[in-house]
Amino acid sequence: MSNRILILGACGQIGIELTARLRNMHGADNVVASDIREGSPAMMQAGPFEIIDATSKAQILDVLKKYDIKIVYLMAAMLSATAEKYPQKGWDLNMVSLLGVLDLAKDKHFDTLFWPSSMAVFGSTSPKMNTPQQTIMEPTTVYGISKVAGENWCNYFHSRYGVDVRSIRYPGIISWKTLPGGGTTDYAVDIYFEALKGNVFDCFLSENTRLPMMYMDDAINATIQIMEAASSQIKIRTSYNLSAMSFTPHEIAMEIRKYIPDFSISYKPDYRQQIADSWPTIIDDSAARKDWNWKHHFDLAKMTEDIIANLKKNTHLLV
Repeated sequence: MSNRILILGACGQIGIELTARLRNMHGADNVVASDIREGSPAMMQAGPFEIIDATSKAQILDVLKKYDIKIVYLMAAMLSATAEKYPQKGWDLNMVSLLGVLDLAKDKHFDTLFWPSSMAVFGSTSPKMNTPQQTIMEPTTVYGISKVAGENWCNYFHSRYGVDVRSIRYPGIISWKTLPGGGTTDYAVDIYFEALKGNVFDCFLSENTRLPMMYMDDAINATIQIMEAASSQIKIRTSYNLSAMSFTPHEIAMEIRKYIPDFSISYKPDYRQQIADSWPTIIDDSAARKDWNWKHHFDLAKMTEDIIANLKKNTHLLV
């Protein structure tokens, strides 16, 4: 196959589901999963898997040549809450991996790169309501700083060397299939698991903290859609705003109570509250909708119905 794919960071929250979707679409043998550690038996048995340190340009190059890779998804990253605990490690992983892969693309070792940015690029000085595609970006987290820098590196490599790099700024991502990975929006994943276990949920954000969120199905669809678009459709080479819904912990709890009436939640804001307070409440993603026809399918009600139905069918995940 001329368009064989490599996914770096395939064991992460998005990487797991992206790998499965791409293997289903293109055939398992044409999608090489990789991470710094072994993946689940299901992932490793379903198709080729390589142990790769995403900060090692040499290791990545070896795999690019071994499989004749044409498309790379760089999903390896240290997320917001974890990077605040380990700033140097967060910066090194997020930046060294990107610069190495951009360099490999510049030298024509593969054709097209996907690199995810985040709403963490915005800070307290950015407009919170309908945050524009182009606006003030003064992030206050290591993760956000690395993403702003990364966006500018992507744009530089595209304009200077013609690298076909594509990116979207993910909002908070919610999935019932994979556990959280150290992000500030992870409460919106945990809350469903704790509700179905019958536990009181201790939320680390205050009840009225409104943040942009997206169901994993929509996030995967957007990721694949931007990669399948013609290069001429991609007008922005920093990163596209992406949005689906915005809600508060109180609103998600009320939605869950439609299915679990006695669900109980308490609010114990911690250091992640300050991170959340610096982020937008609603994001304007009209550029993505105009340039490559992005549209979301899940709102809070539809997502909650789907998650609860699936977790009830897969009770082993609640252990």
